[in-house]
Order: sequence, then C-alpha cells, then structure tokens
Amino acid sequence: MTLWRSIIVVTSGLLLGSGAVAGVLPEDRTDVLYHLYDGGGVAIDGPSLLVRKQIGKSMSVVGNYYVDMISSASIDVITTASPYDEERTQWSLGMDYLRGNTTMSVNYVSSVESDFDAKTYSFAVSQDMFGDLTTLTLSYALGDDLVGRSDDPTFERENDRQQYGVGITQILTRNLITTLNFTTITDEGFLNNPYRTVRYADSGVGRGFSYEAELYPNTRTSTAVGLRAKYYLPYRAALEGEYRYFTDTWDIESNTASIAYTHPMGPFTFTAKYRWHDQTGAHFYSDLFPRQQATNFRGRDKEISPLTSQTFKFLASWEFLDDPEGWGFIKRGSVNFSYSLLSVDYHDFSDVSVGALVGEEPLYQLDSDIIQIYFSFWY
Repeated sequence: MTLWRSIIVVTSGLLLGSGAVAGVLPEDRTDVLYHLYDGGGVAIDGPSLLVRKQIGKSMSVVGNYYVDMISSASIDVITTASPYDEERTQWSLGMDYLRGNTTMSVNYVSSVESDFDAKTYSFAVSQDMFGDLTTLTLSYALGDDLVGRSDDPTFERENDRQQYGVGITQILTRNLITTLNFTTITDEGFLNNPYRTVRYADSGVGRGFSYEAELYPNTRTSTAVGLRAKYYLPYRAALEGEYRYFTDTWDIESNTASIAYTHPMGPFTFTAKYRWHDQTGAHFYSDLFPRQQATNFRGRDKEISPLTSQTFKFLASWEFLDDPEGWGFIKRGSVNFSYSLLSVDYHDFSDVSVGALVGEEPLYQLDSDIIQIYFSFWY
C-alpha cells in the first residue's frame, strides 16, 4: 500500500469508525467531511457523506459515500512518467444487530478507480462479559482487488486478501480502559504497482543507471499486535497512549507509538497527538540494484524501504445545538477541524530528481499537510 493510499484509508476510518460497541448500538447521526492531503508532489482532496440510522431497538444501518480527487507529481512519477490526475470513488453499506450483550456487524465496501477496483466484505462479533467490564471482538474481512493499467485495457491482475482480528477491551478502573488487538492479513496475487520500476547500475548510459519493471512475491502474510490505553483525568481531560508492533513475511518490521492529550473547555474539545513510526525494509528492496534482473524479486517502492516518520496532530471540535428541543429533528451537532503535519525520513531511498551522480544523490524526505473538516449531526 502506498503512503497516499494509507492516508485515504485512515481518513475514511475517521467517519466509518469500528461499528457498534458490544451491548450498545451507535447513535443516529450524519457526518459530512472534507479532507485534504498535500505533500511530496501529491494532492488528494474530496468530500464524504455518512448516514447512520437505527431501525427498531436492535438494528442500526450505515451508508457512506467518499470521493478522492488525486493529482500526482510524486518523485516516483516525475522520474519515470508524467504527472497525472485521478479520481477514486468509494461507497459502503453496513449493519449492526444487537441481541443481549452480543453485537454482530456486517459491512461491504466498494472502491473504484480507472485502474483499480477493490471490494471488501467484513463481519465482526462483539460480546460483553463479566458485568460489561470486558468486551471480546472477533472479526474477519475478505478483500477482492482487481489491478489494471490505464495505458493497457487488456492488463488485469487479481489480489485476494483475508484479514483475521481478535480484540479485547478491559475496563481496569473507573478512569482506565485498555484495548489489546491482534490482526493477521494474508495477501495472494498481484501485489506490486504495475507502473513502478526499479533502477539498476548501467555504465553504458550517461546517468549511470537504467530502469526495469519491479517484481514482487505473489504472497504476503503480516501480523500486528497493538495495545491502547486511555486514562480519564479528574478534571474531565484524558491521556491516551498506543503501541503497535508489525512484522511480515517480506522481513518488514515496524514499531509505532503515539501519545495524545484531550482537554475539554465548555462546548469545545481540544486534542494534541504525537505519533512516531519506524520500520525496516523488505528483503527484496534496493535503492540501486547492481545489474539488470539481479534478484528473483525486486522493488523500489519507498514505502517498503527503511524509514522513520513523525506526525504532529491538532484537533479542535465545537459542540452546538446541545438542547433537548434541538433544531427540528436534529438534536445535537458538532463541527470538527484537524491538522496533521507528517514528516518522513527515508534512510535508503535516493532523490534522483536532483540529477546528481550515482551514489551522490541526497536521501529523499517527505513533508505533508493533512487537513480534515467535518460536521456531525445527531437526531
């Protein structure tokens, strides 16, 4: 998954959330969002609309429509191809069913681009136990992706993905709640980018290197373990910490840690968050291969290279219409704004766009701004 695809997934999750908490159905609400990502020569923006409605006392349905307008002149593009514009549309439908202390959730997501078509089916079951102090969640998702090329209508490759998850949430004290998650994902099929190339040393050309198509393994299994804790302070504020360890069969290992502080002030709530991420590179990654077809598998995607990233995020929300009489059928509303500054240092990915001699290119660094504005209405 490229960096900008990761940003898209995170942004989508802001509205969709994780479904119902066991024993409680989500509130009826509508969210309207605008998001903007700008960094590394890539600009992504677009709207999103989510509507959730409870049916009876035991069922809640949700629908979401999401659009990304992408303009890319990233370093991968400008060194081997021409800048491009793209549009991605995504829609999803979901349902939560509550029976006693058990909540069952099903979801379907469809994401379409000119050269990429993804469908995901997911199911989850959550169960409250031990006086509602413990919640156990089991989840499964099946992904069916079809990869194409905009310059070759006959090119079609498939990727099948399965995701298994186990999570346990425990209320330890009146003020402390923790969640432990374990996730395994298996991918099989075409896993690389059909446009991306790798470079190899070539003394026969003036720049000292040439390009050839990348080639990935057709399987990948990844495992992640995450621990999150939230502590509510006596003056209504909260501290939240999170740690996640990731490893896969491509020899990528990563550690991610974050800390956040939330402080309410009347109808306003402010959150500041810092996130740190560090990872090793895939075993078949190289910034410069010694020769053409030097290895069985080869990749130069900077997102599977060794890297360290830092994210500083600030979020402010204002809750209005908090009145029993509401505003017509709307009982409550909020407006939310968040700004994130993402900085990524790549430890083994050269910036060949500067035109320096082979071996003398500076390492690439990415800085990007991420803005999200959304309105929520409860009814």
